[in-house]
Amino acid sequence: MSEGANGRVTIREIAELAGVSIATVSRVVNGREDVSAETRELVHRIVRERGYTANRSARGLSGGRTGLIGATVPMVHYPYFSQLVGGAAEALYEQDMRLVLCPTMHEHEREVSLLERLMHGTTDGAVIILPEESSEELERLLNHGYRFVVVDPLLPLNERIPAVSAAHTAGADQAMKHLLSLGHTRIAAITGPLGMKATEDRRRGYYAALAAAGIMPEIEGNFEISGGVSATEQLLDLPEPPTAIFAFNDNMAIGAMQTARARGVRLPEDLSIVGFDDLEEAAIVTPALTTIRQPLAEMGRIAVSLLMRLLDNQRLEALHVELGTRLVVRESAAPPRR
Repeated sequence: MSEGANGRVTIREIAELAGVSIATVSRVVNGREDVSAETRELVHRIVRERGYTANRSARGLSGGRTGLIGATVPMVHYPYFSQLVGGAAEALYEQDMRLVLCPTMHEHEREVSLLERLMHGTTDGAVIILPEESSEELERLLNHGYRFVVVDPLLPLNERIPAVSAAHTAGADQAMKHLLSLGHTRIAAITGPLGMKATEDRRRGYYAALAAAGIMPEIEGNFEISGGVSATEQLLDLPEPPTAIFAFNDNMAIGAMQTARARGVRLPEDLSIVGFDDLEEAAIVTPALTTIRQPLAEMGRIAVSLLMRLLDNQRLEALHVELGTRLVVRESAAPPRR
């Protein structure tokens, strides 16, 4: 077995000798209890024999790496973002690396400042979630040699910029085809902010599926519960209200459900509602929300995988990766009342 460039044994080599994953070795050396006693004993024996020590600072200095990856995220308390960050953090843990979390609060100047700080020696690279920067600003980071991957781009990105997103258009198409198959023809949409990539991609799926059905108004929302509330109030005030609403995320779908109940509208007998994301709340609201599942944790993991390959100067076959979505049928959508 070969040792690292500085003569130190690596965690990968310990994992190979023990016949376990890097994540398992990391759990053992960090004192985690979720490993069998037999495996812990085996790993500890090999660690002692080979003289491995998890000295992150020494490894970073010797390899020109810090072992730290930055993650800029608008906010951390929303389940949408926490799932993305959780997937990225777990993938880094398996690489014996750690995440430096940098909330931006949707403030462009704060995000620019954080990225500059991360770039100048603090981290090896970054995962940038829903960035406020334009393609031109992100390209400048690339030109300075800083490695990063964008997750869920806010706006369409230059083809040079590595990015991971969900199949928004296909997901919206699945949601609409489900409602159409139930017999709905008056299907309204509560969109996200117009101009956002996710919004426009989902609008394409919405309109493509509606080509053979009646067109209902779409109302611009804000991806917040409040946006679902106000939009649904407008829709229910129409002379002919919709029999179904496709909300472009689960938050707005939940807001739509709150408004319908407040108006005495029965769900799903009088009004069907479908969301997008499949957050934890979707399964516990009443009725349970039919929605489109985004593989949020997997998006975070894939972003880390791409970033590791970029840091190792490996060639990527595709810089833009789009992960599949799928319909999760629950109780909030049913055939329209005749």
